[in-house]
Amino acid sequence: MSTNTRVAIVTGGSRGIGRRTAERLAADGFAVVVNYAGNEAAAAEAVEAITGEGGQAVAVRADVAEAAEVEALFDTAERTFGGVDVVVHCAGVLYLSPIAEVDLDALDRMHRTNIRGTFVVDQQAARRVRGGGAIINFSTSAGKLAIPGYAPYAATKAAVEAMGLILARELRGRDITVNTVAPGPTATALFLDGKDEATVARMAGQSPLERLGEPGDIAEVVAFLAGPGRWINGQVIRANGGIV
Repeated sequence: MSTNTRVAIVTGGSRGIGRRTAERLAADGFAVVVNYAGNEAAAAEAVEAITGEGGQAVAVRADVAEAAEVEALFDTAERTFGGVDVVVHCAGVLYLSPIAEVDLDALDRMHRTNIRGTFVVDQQAARRVRGGGAIINFSTSAGKLAIPGYAPYAATKAAVEAMGLILARELRGRDITVNTVAPGPTATALFLDGKDEATVARMAGQSPLERLGEPGDIAEVVAFLAGPGRWINGQVIRANGGIV
């Protein structure tokens, strides 16, 4: 491996937007560490897809809310590829409920992954990403859309947006950018699960482009922020086809 090879960690990189992002960064020449929480087979498929195209990738299991596991994830990236240049934190869970009916245990579980997990991953990223690198977190456009039932999820992502803005300023002088990507409705298993065809069609029609986003649409935004988009810093990029 060339000493000039850039290295990316993609949490939640085994499926959906995370997997497409891992493949897109590999196509740009990154060596990629595909993080997964439990689906080893899906992570292996993601690695095989990358290496089958001539890229470099390994899969590493870690619960993003567990500090020791995330530290080991970064250790593996450094030991295998020599360092960390980009961290894309895609991992997250979705729990929907009207506020009046929220299951507080379910809310706590989502907070653990979406909020604590972002703190844990960003903490290691802030310590280890090399100069010229990027930290990219994930939020949602659901908060701006104010969709009933999305308050528990949107609240966790509002916390993620606040973290990104502040971390960008805390890394002053390090030549590291920190941004947050906030997708709108995107055709992933996470989004489509439990929705009937009429609901999906209605949400697709909200965009002036009259379709759902695809994981590849979001991966292109991440690739720009991870590469040439060096003058974008401390921002929330709403990749939603113009819904809001």
